[in-house]
Amino acid sequence: MNFDLPEELVALKDAVVDFANRRLTDDAEVYERTGEFAYDLIREMGAMGLFGAPFPEELGGSEAGFLAVSVIAEEISRISPAYGYAMNMQCATCPYTIYNWGTQDQVERFVPGLIAGQSIGMFGLTEPGGGSDPAGAMRTTARREGDYYILNGSKMWITFSHATDVGVLFAKTDPNATPVHRGITAFIVEPKRFEGYTAKPINMPGLSKSLRSCEVFLDDFKVPVENRLGDEGKGFGIAMNALEYGRLTVSARLTGLAQAALDASIAYANERVVGGGPIARHQLIQERIADATVAIEAARLMSYRIGWTMDQARVSTRVASRAKYFATQAARLAGDVAREVFGGNALTEEYPVKRLQAYIDMLTVGEGSENVQRVLIGEDALGIKDATRHAMRNRFVQDRQR
Repeated sequence: MNFDLPEELVALKDAVVDFANRRLTDDAEVYERTGEFAYDLIREMGAMGLFGAPFPEELGGSEAGFLAVSVIAEEISRISPAYGYAMNMQCATCPYTIYNWGTQDQVERFVPGLIAGQSIGMFGLTEPGGGSDPAGAMRTTARREGDYYILNGSKMWITFSHATDVGVLFAKTDPNATPVHRGITAFIVEPKRFEGYTAKPINMPGLSKSLRSCEVFLDDFKVPVENRLGDEGKGFGIAMNALEYGRLTVSARLTGLAQAALDASIAYANERVVGGGPIARHQLIQERIADATVAIEAARLMSYRIGWTMDQARVSTRVASRAKYFATQAARLAGDVAREVFGGNALTEEYPVKRLQAYIDMLTVGEGSENVQRVLIGEDALGIKDATRHAMRNRFVQDRQR
């Protein structure tokens, strides 16, 4: 068993770090000041191939695989946390869901532009009534009228929805279905083509003012019938499958944030002098740094394992849930350590602690909160519910094996 990354992924990691340091730091700050969406930086990420790892070359992908996705997402989030969002909207949860479940026409129409960064994506599942119960809380409806579905309702916490060209969105085509998840259908939406779509950015202190999450309102919003993704009533399974790929990127992003917090803590502990010497010499500081170091290394290996498991076309539900849960724990620990090491300076904008903590807090909820993961893992371990009960689809690997 070899725990080293393959040479090509080491080279990819170095290239991502170089790009992120050059283009996603000072240039990204310009967009933070203006609040404008960073279209050109997303396009540059697409041109670099950062979104195309799990896609075939004929669609503009690199075929680097899912382990590569984990490597990319971690490094992007370590250096520029806001741009980790793009690894979901432009890679894992939006275009990969279309690639995985769409018709060939849908795939050819929408996927190349998304992974190139030319089109902006989104994933619209959560609603104001409850993110941890997407089927039970869903009130958005889709009514078929001729060649269109008419959507009414609202979504919450939808990233990039203020700029999106193409998104995957879920609505109930049968609100009276029993059980409720059988009434949910997935759609490919095009907000810039049809009226009735409004996105209102949510004020989230500490997070990006450019790459926003929004509340989305649908008022007789049209979706062509040919944009339905899969069959009517099959949307919940598509959503659950999509969240597995989302947990790959989110666990990697949390690991990157944790590493950034640890790196900052180590640098500060070596610089901060109290009582005639650096605080790094104090045993309690060393203990906390040690705890975070070990947790982050374990989180990284679990994140890599999701990517490796997906690359082998194996069912990844269990490892994805466990990795997301543990990465949350590691990131929270690293954030707590940073606050302790920095003391009062953790509250200032001069240092990165408060900003990193805001992204850690946000990602502990994304793709299934900490307690949701506990329930999934616990019920599976106890034999109450099989974590692999939802069908897993991995078109990228399946197509390569043919």
